[in-house]
Amino acid sequence: MKVPTGNVLLVGMAGTLLSLVTPAASNLNSGAGLRTARARVDFRVVIPKILYLRVGTGSAYPTSLSSNGTVNLLAFNPAAGSLGNGTAVAGTGGDLGGGVETAAIISNSGNVTLKATATGPLGDGAGDTIPYSEISTAASALTVGYTLLPAPVLTNAASANIVLTAPATKVIRADARWAFSYLNTTRPPAGTYGGVNVNNGRVVYTATMP
Repeated sequence: MKVPTGNVLLVGMAGTLLSLVTPAASNLNSGAGLRTARARVDFRVVIPKILYLRVGTGSAYPTSLSSNGTVNLLAFNPAAGSLGNGTAVAGTGGDLGGGVETAAIISNSGNVTLKATATGPLGDGAGDTIPYSEISTAASALTVGYTLLPAPVLTNAASANIVLTAPATKVIRADARWAFSYLNTTRPPAGTYGGVNVNNGRVVYTATMP
């Protein structure tokens, strides 16, 4: 059956008009009695992944998560009369003083793995060394409501991994005071071991997440 050309035109115009009177953000409904009009709005929020690691001087988390290039120097000076007697020696330096550093991790994408890496034992530039096993790190609570952030055990290479398990929210807030001390169990030759990024004096802490 042949459809008249005029009817085809009317059908096409009707479809066009229908598309014009059903917009997403406005609706006119007129007449007697109770009337209902609806309009639609779509929302989207894009949250980026964040992984914040601080050991020592850094930004004022959680209000400011930003990078800071400061590298703190922790120094230990055992007294001559007690050298090698096994009594631990507290350090100097650190952003909290007395060889104590602020340590923090804030993230929002699941579990986080933390490790510490040294490039070898502390050296004096003359062939003498002190192993990193002579430096201990004790973690204590810092911020109320945060998970305690344990410290990796330092070695002359890469430490064992510490895994922070994220809760159901996938958000981790962990921090601690890390107090460093020199265990003082040996009597190395006289000298200055390590330093500001010399003689294997720098340890790099690395956090990773999926």
